[in-house]
Amino acid sequence: MQKLTLLAMCFVFTLLTASAQLPEKAEDISPLLNGEMLPEAVLKSPDGSEYRFSELLKEKPSVVLFYRGGWCPFCNTHLAEIQGVQNEVVNLGYQIIAISPDSPENLQATDEKQNLTYRLFSDGNGQLTKAVGIAFKAPERNAGRLLEISGGLNDGFMPVPSVFVADTSGKIVFEYINPDYRTRLSGGLLLAVLKELKKEQK
Repeated sequence: MQKLTLLAMCFVFTLLTASAQLPEKAEDISPLLNGEMLPEAVLKSPDGSEYRFSELLKEKPSVVLFYRGGWCPFCNTHLAEIQGVQNEVVNLGYQIIAISPDSPENLQATDEKQNLTYRLFSDGNGQLTKAVGIAFKAPERNAGRLLEISGGLNDGFMPVPSVFVADTSGKIVFEYINPDYRTRLSGGLLLAVLKELKKEQK
């Protein structure tokens, strides 16, 4: 019994420490770099089904897009722009996976509103976002909204909008990360990057 109590205390301490170590500002994040491996995590689809991130990545080379949520107009504009190049991305042999702290129900709302043909996943507690190194402490004014739209899981973090390209093993081969949430990787530039990566593989 004492061992279980000690383990539980250690677990809580780890969670509190991890939360405390979140960067204060978007400019202070330390993301994974090219050549490093994307970490494992459990994500939820809009219907609430659970998926292991590694299993999703194994399906084919992936464009992994992290966004703040369906409440963010800049994110919605970017999701729509990426939708505009979806067919070309697929023709190049890639899949698109978009991840946010939104709950599955809010993912559904975004999916229906945007009429997206690529997949959205929920990382409500930030397990993946934090492990990738792109999470920072959300401003206090956003805390209540983030908790609500994540289904009560978001403990006060926000992702820096980012795009990673990974191979089927999960190795990062390209990344675009900008602390200024208003500046995103354009669909045209993404296609140029993917075409260049295909050339390098030949």
